[in-house]
Amino acid sequence: MTKPFIADIHLDLSMNALEWNRDLRENVHEINRREAGMTDKPDRGNATISFGELRKGNIGLVVATQIGRYVAPGNPLPGWRSPEQAWAQTQGQLAWYKAMEEDGHMVMIRTKDELDKHLSSWNNGEPNDKKPIGYLLSIEGADSFVTVEHVERAYHYGLRAVGPAHYGPGRYANGTDSSGRLNEMGQALLKKMDELKMILDVTHLNDDAFWHALEIYKGSVWASHNNCRAFVNHNRQFSDDMIKALVERDAVIGLALDAWMMVPDWVRGISTPKGMNCKLEIMANNIDHICQIAGNTKHAAIGSDLDGAFGTEQCPYDLETIADLQKVPEILKKRGYSDTDIEAIASGNVIRFMCNVLPSAF
Repeated sequence: MTKPFIADIHLDLSMNALEWNRDLRENVHEINRREAGMTDKPDRGNATISFGELRKGNIGLVVATQIGRYVAPGNPLPGWRSPEQAWAQTQGQLAWYKAMEEDGHMVMIRTKDELDKHLSSWNNGEPNDKKPIGYLLSIEGADSFVTVEHVERAYHYGLRAVGPAHYGPGRYANGTDSSGRLNEMGQALLKKMDELKMILDVTHLNDDAFWHALEIYKGSVWASHNNCRAFVNHNRQFSDDMIKALVERDAVIGLALDAWMMVPDWVRGISTPKGMNCKLEIMANNIDHICQIAGNTKHAAIGSDLDGAFGTEQCPYDLETIADLQKVPEILKKRGYSDTDIEAIASGNVIRFMCNVLPSAF
């Protein structure tokens, strides 16, 4: 099997650029060399992502995020003290994406026509060295929408997917390690997203909000970076019933590579990937679990979340850079998956989903 084209449906690229101060045009080794001795972030010197490594791994299509959490008084999570500050942060992230477009490293995917054009350029048989990475813009947590109307502003600059929650309590929905259904603002947000025919990303919604969202949202749904609760029993993961509900909605589920989501009893800052036997085979286990529940390979995808505030200190030990995602198709091949099924998991399912959701023109 030739090296398959890969789509990764969750990467916090702009966060790495603006909050971690990483220039993703540099190679990974240079990024990590610059960070030697730094301790302000937990993953300094352990980065896995650069544009070069994406090209090396034949990862030509990604879902790239904006993120800006609002934290109310008393909320211990990191974030911004007003929605307006959070909005400004996401606009800075958008400016970085645009700068990378101007420099030829990225191209925004807003429509089916743009997707078709981009895929044609990546599949023309020429080397990847100078090809731009295609990105569909998503937002992780809706806190930065000062009002519900801000989501329409965002749609017009290219935003296509929204995850209403992140960790803890949010302005529109409560996320991981919290409880409660969508509030009135959250319900209004989903109504506006329905009108705009946007993608609802149910990643990080707590169980109450997950079921409420599926109940009221009529449009397209995916989960950009979730694993299976069958392997790690935590509310961050999906139960089998949740996976079945997503399959019924024709969703795709991107499997993530954050070690604490892959192996039980991970202790941040203490556990090590080799010590916990955290390896890429576990991603394949999660892919296989979703395929077994669905009865087919049409709903599993890759949403690695690599360098989402963690690096090689907290991801599979047999992954040095994101280019090593190419090892996953090899693992699936050894497990008896056909080339057609592997190509679907690597990118085909995501491409089909996007083709069904994106407007033809904009």
